[in-house]
Amino acid sequence: MKKRALRQKLWSAGLILLFFAGWEAFCLISGMSDLILPRPSQVFVTLWQRMPILWPHILQTLGTTMTGFVLGVALGVLLGAVIGVSRTAYDTVYPLLIGFSSIPKVAVVPIFVLWFGSGTVPAVLTSLSICFFPIVVNIATGLATTEPEMEDVLKALGASKFDILWNVGLPRTMPFFFASLKVAITYAFVGTVLAETVASNRGIGNVMMSASSNFNVPLVFAGLFILAGLGVALYVAFSLIEARVTGWATRKNDLIAA
Repeated sequence: MKKRALRQKLWSAGLILLFFAGWEAFCLISGMSDLILPRPSQVFVTLWQRMPILWPHILQTLGTTMTGFVLGVALGVLLGAVIGVSRTAYDTVYPLLIGFSSIPKVAVVPIFVLWFGSGTVPAVLTSLSICFFPIVVNIATGLATTEPEMEDVLKALGASKFDILWNVGLPRTMPFFFASLKVAITYAFVGTVLAETVASNRGIGNVMMSASSNFNVPLVFAGLFILAGLGVALYVAFSLIEARVTGWATRKNDLIAA
């Protein structure tokens, strides 16, 4: 089993390297201009050369994203729990959340800037507003799928609604919760960078906007690589935590069709 997993990881890594090699070869063979599509080697050289300058912006974007993400998770869990256990809350709050989630967040950023000024706060709020909805939906879905028979048995044994929620409902939502976390963290980066390009003088989004205005396309792609790397790293971190916490609900690799 371990050898099979190792082969799968090596095969995946090889495909990723093949993708970048194909990208490099395409740019060289076609004579593609750097202003349109820089080669991966140029992007990595730019990253290496500009890293001392980029590092404070990376920390700014990561800190802003994690702040908005944590707040979004807290809000999402609270609203999801309320919606999942209350039919009235479902009929009242859920349509409002769907309406708010349907609003393009680029239209919300100017409102946050008007209320709080430019800087970190609008970026945190944009990150929060774009990442909490998946948490709400998955928590509410997990609670709604708790078997009524189990609830009836627990009530017959004297359990209160809070006991059922705490001991049965919330543990059963863990697979849904971690699935939503891995989606929400990518959305959080989208919200942060969106706000940084509009109303901030720090962060990777601001760097990419400045580089774009100066036609420094390799630096723009360097910013994209940084965001992709941060997103993948956090996704993997949550996947490892998920495997430890919800291993009982995860299908084994040998049961997944190749």
